[in-house]
Amino acid sequence: MGFFAVILVWTACWLIWNTSAPAELRFDPFPAFVLWLFISNFIQLFLLPLLLLGQNLEDRHAEIRARADLEVNRRAEQEIEAILARLEKQNELLAKLAGGGKDRK
Repeated sequence: MGFFAVILVWTACWLIWNTSAPAELRFDPFPAFVLWLFISNFIQLFLLPLLLLGQNLEDRHAEIRARADLEVNRRAEQEIEAILARLEKQNELLAKLAGGGKDRK
């Protein structure tokens, strides 16, 4: 965002200078902002591929993170299922012990 703020300020200064400065000091007088348009178009042409490459890299990293999260969730699910199976076995054993104690009395 800092870069866009710099470009905005630079453009505003360029426009204000070339519309309100004394005529002999204007280097690109009003209606001919051709040089500034030319420069800004070159900036856009050079930065657009960088922006697209950055987005592609970020998408790849997001996909890798999503795969890692999925793997962690699968492992956690397996562990939870194992814990639940052990708890069910313990409940069965406790029920047998509790039931066996009643039969003895």
